[in-house]
Amino acid sequence: MEIARSEPLFFLIQTEITPNRFGDLLDFIYRKYILPLHHNFTNVRRLIVDGKEVLAFTFIGPNASWYVDVEITASNPIGVKMIPSSTAPHDSLNRLRENLMIIIQMFEDEMRRTTLYFVWVLDQNNVAMKGSTQKRKIIHQIFTGNMLLFFLIFLIFSYGMFFALIEIFRMPIQYFPFTLVIVQLFMVLFSHKIVQQMGDWPITKQSSHVHILQCNFSRREFDEILRRYPEKTMLNIKKRIYDKSLRLGRSLDVKAVKEAFYEYGVDINPENIRVKRINVYRIVEEAARRFRIPVPKIMLSNIIVPNAAATGPSPRFGLILITTGLLIQLSREEILSVISHELSHIKRRDPIALFALSSLEYLLRVYLFWYYVYFFGLFYLFFALGLIYFIAKFFESRADLDSAIITGRPQILADALIKIGHRRIRLERILPSSIGSWLGWNPHPPVSFRVERLEKIRDPNEIRHPFLKSIKDCINGLLESL
Repeated sequence: MEIARSEPLFFLIQTEITPNRFGDLLDFIYRKYILPLHHNFTNVRRLIVDGKEVLAFTFIGPNASWYVDVEITASNPIGVKMIPSSTAPHDSLNRLRENLMIIIQMFEDEMRRTTLYFVWVLDQNNVAMKGSTQKRKIIHQIFTGNMLLFFLIFLIFSYGMFFALIEIFRMPIQYFPFTLVIVQLFMVLFSHKIVQQMGDWPITKQSSHVHILQCNFSRREFDEILRRYPEKTMLNIKKRIYDKSLRLGRSLDVKAVKEAFYEYGVDINPENIRVKRINVYRIVEEAARRFRIPVPKIMLSNIIVPNAAATGPSPRFGLILITTGLLIQLSREEILSVISHELSHIKRRDPIALFALSSLEYLLRVYLFWYYVYFFGLFYLFFALGLIYFIAKFFESRADLDSAIITGRPQILADALIKIGHRRIRLERILPSSIGSWLGWNPHPPVSFRVERLEKIRDPNEIRHPFLKSIKDCINGLLESL
């Protein structure tokens, strides 16, 4: 008996894959996704449709009770067509969609290992602004979520202040905790100034565009380029590309790129080249307009990790830090959704709220709970900090909802989170329980929880109390992981 089919589902996946790698992508999907789970697939075939390569297959549900016919068209963006049977569960379709996005991100990860990236930000006179390189390791630690390093730095800073104030300036010891909190308050109030120094380029209304060049090579070609051309030579190639295009007021083009590389003995295939021009200021301005707040200061950090962060004590003194990796890997709509998430933190004054929460715990620990700290030792510390980070997850979850409400498209933010956090999603699926992600020192809830939550939203405008809903959802998520 044939199972009835539902209406086809179409979606696009914006990717940085260059045309010369489209065939490799379909091979990768077959080897890494279909073959290991071959019992779930049938009718696998490669086709040419309208001059484009297509990988087609049928995904079979448990006990063959439902199926989904899938066609993946190798292009940019990648086109995916799914025709499910009428009995296919909606959650299973979402999971299949996620799996396809994750496997494509895995291929992109491999491709980036043999890819050169050049980034330019121009001032109003078409002069390329120079980026700094001294603080990228710090930014990398921030965006990869390694909070242990900053916890250790904070401990060293606290002990240093303790020694200076108590031993050198003879401050009474009972005043030290208040002094430390006041110093930290000033750091929070001027956090936008501090983080601003960590970026590579300011993005302003006059210098609004980011120009990105991507050159993909085979492993052999890439290793040869690294061997023959030191960093100084690569910077000279970057300058020649700029002189042949952007300095003249023209956009980046394949011809200028090919000529500049050829001058240094590199014959690059035009299909290996991809250029991207993004008006970052306009995206942030659009998000700020929807939130009805001033446009914050914008800094761009030239690291490949795709992420963004917001800081500042209020919307008037806000700052958003964006990485070039975010601009490379996400579509414009996905970038807008991530920026909207970050601007929610600025509008809601989340940095100040979290500072007040952590400072209150610290003062209570020192002045009232010192007996419990002495008796329970590190157990108390882990409990208190774990509670603070769990509460911080409420703010992150609310920012997700705010972004969904402002953009009206929660699926776009879900797609962006899959691209940014696909490694974390794979790890969360492997772990027997997500309890560690819920109770760990990370202000973000599990990525898989955030994606699933966004995918379940049918009408964002029906969400009346984002913060209360976020508290409820996080608590339920924690209980379900137990």
